[in-house]
Amino acid sequence: MAGSKERQRQRARERHERQREEHRQRRQQLRKRLSIGAVLVLVLGLAAGLALAFVGGSTPAAKSKPKATASAPATSSASAVAEPAHHCTYTSTGGGKPSLPTVTPDYNASYTATINTNVGKIGISLLNSKATCTVNSFAHLAATNFFNNTQCWRVDNGTSGIYMLQCGDPTATAKSKLSCSSSTLGAGGPGYQFADENLTGATYPAGTVAMANGGANTNGSQFFLVFKNTTLPASYTPFGKITSGLDILQNVAKAGTSCTIQAGGGVPKEKVIINSVTVRKS
Repeated sequence: MAGSKERQRQRARERHERQREEHRQRRQQLRKRLSIGAVLVLVLGLAAGLALAFVGGSTPAAKSKPKATASAPATSSASAVAEPAHHCTYTSTGGGKPSLPTVTPDYNASYTATINTNVGKIGISLLNSKATCTVNSFAHLAATNFFNNTQCWRVDNGTSGIYMLQCGDPTATAKSKLSCSSSTLGAGGPGYQFADENLTGATYPAGTVAMANGGANTNGSQFFLVFKNTTLPASYTPFGKITSGLDILQNVAKAGTSCTIQAGGGVPKEKVIINSVTVRKS
């Protein structure tokens, strides 16, 4: 009888130990799932933040109709273009008759640009051999005075590791009083779009000039000037390098913002007006 009771107690102890072990393993699995979930949330949140960094600015309807860019994508793929490109495709986004660049760029030429602003001149060496269609568009817009008397509407001095001044919105005129709450802020464009270029291994160190966009292959007229090493995904076509005037951008950033934009940064407190853009070919 005593032996039978002892065996029962032994089985009860063993059953209790198994239950404890099973409970411990379940807790470990739960903690592992929770930690993986937290990492995924963090990664996805960071990716979303970076994607928001330059959303808006490729088409006039980019803010009011976020999916509008999908209806008129560039018809050529950047990955299918061997640089320097011998042919470019510029697709009208509707509304009026935009002035389109030539589709046969001078791919052998070397280009430099000077952005003449109210706070000084910014010199740029354009990367025609690596982003031919982008440079071709930029030169066209400069030649047609598209950028004249427009404001650089956004400056970011470190939000999520981004340091840049964004320009090229024709609706941000020299006389405009820019408001961060405006639904049209940063939504202007030239009336056409074109494909991405030069994205393989793209990075954005200080001095980079790159295209802003509202998604893949939605380049228009808006661009940004990087004044300090910036962390971004390779989604924005680099098409130039600043050769002079980096201090101008840094001083504008130091002056701060007059209001904050949801995507990061804000309207520059020191007003930056592009008087003209001169592009020289050699």
